[in-house]
Amino acid sequence: MDATSRPNLPYQPAILPQGLDSRSAAVLREIVEQYVETGEPVGSRTLSRRLPLALSPATIRNVMADLTEAGLLYAPHTSAGRLPTDRGLRLFVDGLLQFGDLGDEDREAIDAALLSHGRSLQDTLAEASTMLSGLSSAAGLVLAPKAEGALKHIEFVPLASGRALVVLVSSEGQVENRVIDIPIGVPPSALQEASNFLNARLLGRTLAEFRRDMVEEITRDRDTLDELAAGIIEAGLATWGGEGRGGNLIVRGQGRLLADVTQIEKLASIQMLFERLEAQETMLRLLELAETSDGVRIFIGSESGLFGSAGVSMIVAPARNAKNRIVGAIGVIGPTRINYGRVIPVVDYTARVVGRLLG
Repeated sequence: MDATSRPNLPYQPAILPQGLDSRSAAVLREIVEQYVETGEPVGSRTLSRRLPLALSPATIRNVMADLTEAGLLYAPHTSAGRLPTDRGLRLFVDGLLQFGDLGDEDREAIDAALLSHGRSLQDTLAEASTMLSGLSSAAGLVLAPKAEGALKHIEFVPLASGRALVVLVSSEGQVENRVIDIPIGVPPSALQEASNFLNARLLGRTLAEFRRDMVEEITRDRDTLDELAAGIIEAGLATWGGEGRGGNLIVRGQGRLLADVTQIEKLASIQMLFERLEAQETMLRLLELAETSDGVRIFIGSESGLFGSAGVSMIVAPARNAKNRIVGAIGVIGPTRINYGRVIPVVDYTARVVGRLLG
């Protein structure tokens, strides 16, 4: 099922999804809302007390059975109440969720946190991720583009056998680290020669300009450049390809994803999620997801294609500058019982503020 896109976030009245009558919709909505609040299965007696409709427990049990047969609810164990499936959550988000825009107090709090003077852009983006984590009780993430300013320094640092760290320093003092594969047994002298060769040719060029020019210079100067050093530089150039598509991913509050985890299988899935968050492919995919939407997108379970079926939801929005160009992505990753009605407008407004900062 496709993920939901929510442009501009006007107030959304409850809409009766196709295939559900008013009683089924009311029962599903109440079960999801209780699940979001408590994480516990909901039984018919609890529903009979909370529903605005005058329905007996027996009638509610019949409705719950129909919703279970339709794949919208499930029973975690015999004689338990019901919990929503990912499909049930999707139906709730698409047609039953009520939410509105942020109030002035929330807007002012976000503005105060992100528009403070005297901080670096990196610190401000880290603050945005931390703030999202706190407001959502989940993990907040901010994907910012790679800096396009001029380079000041490049250095290759040996790591474990067969790998090296590339340290890129911009003229504005921003530092970016990347790991490359190098031949096993490369001596430190070759790494130093590669560093010296590149630093002597920076000339204030951006990384994209530098990479383009270096392809020609490496070919021309290969006779005077040590073969190992040339190979190291070429490995770096390959890693630096695709500029403008990656970014710096800042994640805060990962520990919140472990708060409700009690099963070993779910713990393993969450750990795999952490590993994928650190991967370059994840950053590219996040930008792709943001680019295909005018507003907030909601992914439940495996819908995003990023995290498998780790029992998590992701809410992500593009950060656009004054020219409406996407300059990053803002989002939240949390358990499927995340408070969608609260988090969606927070992500939307934060994305707009960060878009202005990055514009």
